[in-house]
Amino acid sequence: MQPLLNYLSQFGGALQRESDTGRNQQFRDNYTGQQMSRPEFVRQIRQGNYENYHVRDVNGVPTPASNPDKSENNNLG
Repeated sequence: MQPLLNYLSQFGGALQRESDTGRNQQFRDNYTGQQMSRPEFVRQIRQGNYENYHVRDVNGVPTPASNPDKSENNNLG
């Protein structure tokens, strides 16, 4: 599976839906077209299917996050 997802176009994915609090809830893999809920995406990341992502614990909720990079042009550093 492609190592890409989320809302960052450089990684080939798109955020599909946020909660009222801004938590990303729905994701789409732009390479395969697969739609995933946050728990499904978390599971895929933990299985090693999206190597450019990791899972953070945010207020007790497993949350997908893009891996840091060396660019100063975004908030991934």
